[in-house]
Amino acid sequence: RLQQEYVPSAHLSAACTCLAWAPPGGRPPPSKDGPQRKKRKSEVAEVDKQLDILAIGTAVGSILLYSTVKGELQSKLDGGHDNKVNCVRWHQDNCCLYSCSDDKHIVEWNTQTCKVKCKWKGDNSSVTSLCISPDGKMLLSAGRTIKLWDLETKEVYRHFTGHATSVSSLMFTTVKPMNENKPFDGITGLYFLSGAIHDRLLSVWYIRSDRKEKNAVMSFTVTDEPTFIDLTVSEVKEEPVKLAVVCRDGQLHLFEHILNGYCKKPLTSNCTIQIATPGNDGDSTPTPVPILAAAFCTDKQSLLLVYGSLLQPIIEKVSLNTTESHVCLIRDIQKVLSLKTDVALTKVKTPVVNSDTKVLVPGIPGHSTAVKTPSSGKEKKKNKRKPGETEESIEERLEALDIDVSKVKTPGGLPQTDSFAVLLVQGLESNDAEILNRVLNTRKENVIKNTVARMPIHAVIPLLHELTKRLQGNPYSASLMVRWLKSVFTLHASYLSTLPDLIPQLGMLYQLMESRVKTLQKLSRLHGRLFILVTQVAASEAVQDVTEVNQTAKLVYEDESSEEEGSDDEMIADKDSDENWDEDEEKEEQSDEQDMTVEKEINGDSDLEPENESEEE
Repeated sequence: RLQQEYVPSAHLSAACTCLAWAPPGGRPPPSKDGPQRKKRKSEVAEVDKQLDILAIGTAVGSILLYSTVKGELQSKLDGGHDNKVNCVRWHQDNCCLYSCSDDKHIVEWNTQTCKVKCKWKGDNSSVTSLCISPDGKMLLSAGRTIKLWDLETKEVYRHFTGHATSVSSLMFTTVKPMNENKPFDGITGLYFLSGAIHDRLLSVWYIRSDRKEKNAVMSFTVTDEPTFIDLTVSEVKEEPVKLAVVCRDGQLHLFEHILNGYCKKPLTSNCTIQIATPGNDGDSTPTPVPILAAAFCTDKQSLLLVYGSLLQPIIEKVSLNTTESHVCLIRDIQKVLSLKTDVALTKVKTPVVNSDTKVLVPGIPGHSTAVKTPSSGKEKKKNKRKPGETEESIEERLEALDIDVSKVKTPGGLPQTDSFAVLLVQGLESNDAEILNRVLNTRKENVIKNTVARMPIHAVIPLLHELTKRLQGNPYSASLMVRWLKSVFTLHASYLSTLPDLIPQLGMLYQLMESRVKTLQKLSRLHGRLFILVTQVAASEAVQDVTEVNQTAKLVYEDESSEEEGSDDEMIADKDSDENWDEDEEKEEQSDEQDMTVEKEINGDSDLEPENESEEE
C-alpha cells in the first residue's frame, strides 16, 4: 500500500529523474545496490526500518535529500551540475553521495555540509550511469564507454568498450573473485553487468589484473530494451547469479548462470514471465498487462512483481517455478484498479451567460471584422434554451461571433492576400513544397505585390533563395518567379541594401541572370534563323498543295485508232469475225454510257429522266 507521497515544489520545472536510498546508519548497505529506482519504491516496507534518507536527482541539476521518517525535505544539494542528473549513488560511508549528469561531470558530495567535495569530467559526452564497487574504493561510470575510477586519486583504473548507445544500468554481480588462490585487492576478478538503451543485449564484464581485455566476457539476450534489472549477488564460487530483467514490452526474463569466464554465444533466458487479463466477461480476448519492475526477495527464491499502471501499480509476491520456460500469470487487473479516467472526460460543461452581459470578440487576425453586438432578442432566445431544444451548430456560433463563414478559408478555395503572406512564411519556415507551390504559382500582379509588401522582413532572404532555386528549373516556372523577384526587389530594396553579406547571398541569382543574358543574343539569332526556315517550309508546302489538287483525271478519252487495233487483235485471237465484233461494240457503248453518267453526276448536271440518256448520246 502507498505509505507516503512527496511532490517537490518545483516538480514541473525540475522533474525527478533518479532516486537512491541512503544506506541505513552504521550498517553496510544491502548488497543489491543496483542503479534501478522502481525497486526502491516497492521495497520500502520490506527493507530495514532504518532506511530514511532518499536522494532525488532532478532535471535541472539539483539533488534533493528527502527524509521519509520526518516526511519532509531535509536539504538540497546545489551548484554541482548545470544539467539533468542521470544517476545518484550513496557510498557505504553515509555522508558521501556520487552523482553524474548530462554536463559530462561526476560530482562527489558531502551530504552533511551539502557542498561539493570533488568534481571531475567523467566522459566526452553525458555520463548516464554510476555504480560503486563492493569495497567502496572504486567507482564505475558510463556514458557509452565504461570507465572504472580510483576514488582516491580520481584517475581511470580501467577502460571498457561499452555499448553503441548510452548505458542505462551498471551493477556488480560478484562480491569476491572466483579464483580464491590469489590475494584479493578489492576489485580484480570481479564481474559487473551493464545494459544500454535500445540494446537487447546485457553485457557482463570481467575486471582483470592487466589492461589487455576490454571486451565483454558474456552477454544475455532479451526481447526488448531492458528498463529494469535486479539480481542476486553471487557470494560463493558455486552459487549462480540470478538475474531478473524487465523489458520495455512488459515481459520479465529470468536468467540463472554461474559466472566462470568467457562465453561466446549470447545466453537466452531460463524463464519468461508475462501477465495477462482473463479473456471472459464479454471481452473474449485477453490483454497483456505490462510488468513495470521486479525484485528478488531476501530468500533469493521468490520475486516481488510490480505491474499495471504507473499511477497505481499493483505489487505482488510470486514464488518461482523455473522448470517451465514460459509462464503467463492471469490477473484480473480491471477489478483491482479503481482508476476511472474516461468518466470525467465526457462531462463537458457549457458556460452560463447572462442576458445583460456584453461579450467582446476580437477580430480574427487577417479578417479584421467589425464587432457587432448581437440583437437583444436573439440573445435572450439563445440563453433560455428549452430542455428539448438542440444545441447550436458551429456555423451558428460563428455567425453569432459575426465571422462570415464564407470568408473562412476552405481547403479548396484560394486564400486571401493577407493569408497568402502568412502561408508564404509558413511554407518557407517548414520548407513545405505544397504550400510554396500554391502561393508562388499565382499570376495576379496585385496579389504578388500585396503578399510581398505584407511579408515580414526576416522572410525576404529565404524567399530569394527559394526563388533562385526555382529559377534554375523549368522555364515555365521561371517566368512566374521573375514576377516575384521584381516585386521583392522593388519593395524591399532598402532592406536588402543594409545587409553586409548581400553579395554572397545573391551571388547565385546574379550569376544565373548573367548566364541567361549572355545566351540571349545567341538565342535571338537562332530564333530569327529558325523563323525564316519555318516560314519557307510553310510557303513551299502551300505551293505543293495547289498543284496536287487536280491530279486525278475527270474524263479519259480514248482514240478510235487504238480501239481498232485492239479489235484486230481480238479478231485474230478469237477467229470469230462478225458476232464477237458486234458484242464488243455493244459492251463498249454500254461502258461509255456509264462513264458519261458518272461524269454528269460529278458535274451536277445529270438528267432527271433516265430514258433520255441514250437519245442524248
